[in-house]
Amino acid sequence: MDIKIFQKTQRDLAATINVVIDKYWEDGISENEMIEIVQKLYSNNDSKFLKDDQFTTVLRQQCGKRRLEVISKVLNITVQHR
Repeated sequence: MDIKIFQKTQRDLAATINVVIDKYWEDGISENEMIEIVQKLYSNNDSKFLKDDQFTTVLRQQCGKRRLEVISKVLNITVQHR
């Protein structure tokens, strides 16, 4: 799967996350590949993922609860829910 690891905006990051998680759910990529991509995205865009120990508003709105639950488990992070 060919994606940009460095994202320009939070909206771009959210769109990429959606593509990756949806591909995984559709069995288009393996679990290991999905985990590797998510970890790379996080390590290169960490400031666009979290703010004050929770996912940014843009990510919450664009990605939704189910996708962000997967992301939380992959990254082994605990986020506060409002």
